[in-house]
Amino acid sequence: MKVPSLEGTVITIKSNQKEAKKCYENSLKTKRGVFAVTTKPPREEGVTRAEIAWERRPEPAEEVLEREIGGKMFRLGKSLGQETRDQITEVIARHLDAFAWSSLDMPDIDPDFLCHHLTMDPQVQPVRHRRRKFNDERRQVIREETQKLLSAGHIREIQYPEWLANVVLVKKANRKWRMCVDFTNLNKAYLKDSYPLPSIDALVDSASGCRLLSFLDAFSGYNQIMMHLRDECKTAFMTDLSCYCYKVMPFGLKNAGATYQRLMDRVLAPMLGRNVQAYVDDIVVTSQQREQHVADLEELFTIIAKYRLKLNLEKCVLRVEVGKFLGFLLTEHGIEANP
Repeated sequence: MKVPSLEGTVITIKSNQKEAKKCYENSLKTKRGVFAVTTKPPREEGVTRAEIAWERRPEPAEEVLEREIGGKMFRLGKSLGQETRDQITEVIARHLDAFAWSSLDMPDIDPDFLCHHLTMDPQVQPVRHRRRKFNDERRQVIREETQKLLSAGHIREIQYPEWLANVVLVKKANRKWRMCVDFTNLNKAYLKDSYPLPSIDALVDSASGCRLLSFLDAFSGYNQIMMHLRDECKTAFMTDLSCYCYKVMPFGLKNAGATYQRLMDRVLAPMLGRNVQAYVDDIVVTSQQREQHVADLEELFTIIAKYRLKLNLEKCVLRVEVGKFLGFLLTEHGIEANP
């Protein structure tokens, strides 16, 4: 719907056309010339949701350098001196047990410490999907991804499942396929975990004004949390070869984000709000003093290794001065406009 513009007005189009029209008519009657707009920005052609989500990931907003350790590359702020780079490399070398190089390097979080439960509504009947057909290219992708999950010990074969879902292929930001499971019916059948997520405003305020930042990324973070043994069978899905279920917490479950935030709050409790900010799987180490940052990183690596949480070194960016966090640009001067 086209809305004629008025001089000096601020115009936004509501997603509901009737509401937009009503809002516009009211603005004419009151002669205020201003009416509110709430609408989703148009998505560029060919841009996926995964790519949009990728734009919101924590990342540096300055030039970085790459260094190698253990055959893997990691990134450092370019403004570092040689002595500081060597210090950070030494810290990583001392704490290589805090990182994973592949899915086989993940011992998984102790299920006695935390695992993922599905509290089912007893009145809901199990749902078994009809088998979905895929072309040859997608079938090959599904076979390859299934084999990777089997090799990593993330899934197991299952017989006579009550719940059974189809797989779905989604394009990632790098244009490769990601295999997901359609848990729509399962998500409707169990109760919502109302575990509170942190306030984004509070996190950004706490992280802003810090001299140095380090952005850390967990290695397949959700898959490091075990499913409760009695709930594994509910995550069953089918392929053209067999039926499988997850032994670890998969993507797509309704309460997965709440469970992961609970893990972060427990593991990082000694550091949260002091020198670490965490929103689900977005982790930022913050230091008010430059000379303190190496010690803050070492403290974090020691803690996560204790709980067997593994980071992805290739996606970590250490010791930068400016970075994007939860959609905001953080600098030592505070919060600035994100270009």
